[in-house]
Amino acid sequence: MLNYKHLHYFLTVARTGSITRAAEKLHLTPQTLSGQIGTFEERLGAKLFERAGRRLELSEAGRQALGYAEEIFQIGSELEALLKQEGGQRTRLFRVGIADAVPKAIAHLLIAPGLDVGEQVKLVCVEDRLERLVADLAIHRLDMVLADRPVPGSMDVSGFSHALGECGIGFFCTKERAASLRGEFPHNLHLAPLLLPSEASALRAPILRWLERQEVTPNIVGEFDDTALLQAFGSAGVGVFPLPTLREVAAALPSNSVLLGQTQDISVRFFAISVERHLRHPSVLAITQAARHQLFSRDSKPLHRTKQGQT
Repeated sequence: MLNYKHLHYFLTVARTGSITRAAEKLHLTPQTLSGQIGTFEERLGAKLFERAGRRLELSEAGRQALGYAEEIFQIGSELEALLKQEGGQRTRLFRVGIADAVPKAIAHLLIAPGLDVGEQVKLVCVEDRLERLVADLAIHRLDMVLADRPVPGSMDVSGFSHALGECGIGFFCTKERAASLRGEFPHNLHLAPLLLPSEASALRAPILRWLERQEVTPNIVGEFDDTALLQAFGSAGVGVFPLPTLREVAAALPSNSVLLGQTQDISVRFFAISVERHLRHPSVLAITQAARHQLFSRDSKPLHRTKQGQT
């Protein structure tokens, strides 16, 4: 059984980087605290700290332990606050992992219905690579993961991918960049500077295959894990950038952004990944229903261009 007093001592030393300063905070002598940390390391079978001059630095095992320790005490604080609430009104904690490849505007649209479920909800969002998020989901550190692809088949974890919907892809750029391009879409992408998602994204390979079928060879000037960063560089005029063809996504772009063109031949899909085959979490249920029947419904109108190319 984990000794939580020792875990608290470890967390304090890790945050201060010093046995002496941590001992002052904990009202212990440095000798006592040092002995307690040693006992904790023996119990775990791993060295948590390494000496670096007068400071203590976390070892690799210590860095891993720190993340868990911080989460354990955060959850403990949330539990204490929850049980102290009056009037029987409890706050439900809803922990969502968002894969880097999911645009922030879409993540907001998808998650928002999960906050309106007839009870008070506290939302905790974590953004990371899909594989790490699914690993956290498997050990119940998350309630749901939003992703642009199902659980990777190479992962030996128990997770179920619930399809939320799909849409086409639009190619955007600044007005100044659009004025420098020649020809009609998609041929105006030939030799144009293009920003792409990284190889970790499910969207990259379909875009490249589609460009090849159009006999278009752009100049790829940037690759990004994070869709928000890709969009920021594109909105700054660095190059053309692809985004899902949802009106809410286009509306969130800066006013100088224009739509060059769009295609339904490239589909971007979105999934809610959970540990449940049959969904029961009220927020996850609300998200899946709203996505399927509203956001990605067949009645949704596609983007269109004006004569100036604006959406």
